[in-house]
Amino acid sequence: MNFSIEKIDHVQVAAPKGTEQAAIDFYAGILGMDSIEKPASLKGRGGAWFEFGSYQLHVGIEEPFSPAKKAHPAFRVKGFEQLQRHLTASGIEVKNDDSIPGVTRFFISDPFGNRLEFLDTIL
Repeated sequence: MNFSIEKIDHVQVAAPKGTEQAAIDFYAGILGMDSIEKPASLKGRGGAWFEFGSYQLHVGIEEPFSPAKKAHPAFRVKGFEQLQRHLTASGIEVKNDDSIPGVTRFFISDPFGNRLEFLDTIL
């Protein structure tokens, strides 16, 4: 092959129409991602974009909406236990998972029911 996939640029999750502020409150307010401007040509579609490190997460509006219960983005986290405590204190249910030997991880749902995975950076 004369090509190689280098890295992920962004992941997208879906949300129902009119939930942009809830997305900002959750992804920026609770998870600490930076809210970034969408290009002017895409603003009319709704949704919200976020940045963390050199990656982006896009929340796109989808009608009819159905949350992703199995498919999900997974994030490696520095301060894994602190994030767990922060989420719990924020009223978010944390579901620990030890089904993969040697992997420390948990799952949560965003305000729209989309599944999110968080993994400890120390393996």
